[in-house]
Order: sequence, then structure tokens, then C-alpha cells
Amino acid sequence: MSDEQTFTIADLASEFGVTPRAIRFYEDRGLIAPKRIGQSRIYSPSDRARLSWILRGKRTGFSLSEIGELLDLYLLGDGRLTQAKVTLEKCRERISNLETQRQDIDETIAELGEFCDTLETMIMDGSLPKTGSETAS
Repeated sequence: MSDEQTFTIADLASEFGVTPRAIRFYEDRGLIAPKRIGQSRIYSPSDRARLSWILRGKRTGFSLSEIGELLDLYLLGDGRLTQAKVTLEKCRERISNLETQRQDIDETIAELGEFCDTLETMIMDGSLPKTGSETAS
């Protein structure tokens, strides 16, 4: 028997603030592969590290497919160099996309603010255009 530390699904769910169901989902997608003893799942430090990567990737907007590709690069045996380089490139792309989205959101907020200001002024000074039915009376 190995002296390597192991974790139960409840240990990992508690540590990472996720449900056991979420962990089983990642297992079903092939992102983690715990050993099984009977009906019990036994997670290794490697499984724990992979779960940490999965959750960080999800928080930062990567798809499970992208996360799986990045995790698979660990297996290349190059000291994680390729994994680090590809992850860095994908993170920079994600940052660029988010900055573009933020700019679009800021522009939309500014435009909505100007529209609200215009409407407020029109309401306050009574300069709203009259419609045909209001002028007929």
C-alpha cells in the first residue's frame, strides 16, 4: 500500500466548495480519473491538482473541452513546459477577448446613460413629443 495521501469525493467537494455531483460530472467527462475501491472513489494528489485546474479554468471562462486539452498537455512529459506555454497563450487570448467585451459594455453603458439623461430632461421640462392621439383632444 502506498503512503501517498488520498482524498474522498467528500474531502474534495468540501475543500473546493463544489458538490460531489460536479466532481462526478468532471469524472464522466474524462477530466479526472480516480481509482475505485468497490463503490468508493479514491482521489490522488494528481486528481486534486486536476480538479483545481478544472475549477480555475471554469471560473476564468474556459470550456471543458479547452480545459481537457490543457490538462492533456501535462502528459507530454516535458516538465509541463508545453502545458505552461499553451495555457499562457490561451490566457492572453481570453484577457484580450474580455478587454474587448469590457470596452463594448462600457460604450453601451455610456450610450444608455446619455439616453436616460435625454429622457429625464424631456420629462422634467415637458418637451416630450406629443403623439397624434394626445393632440386630438
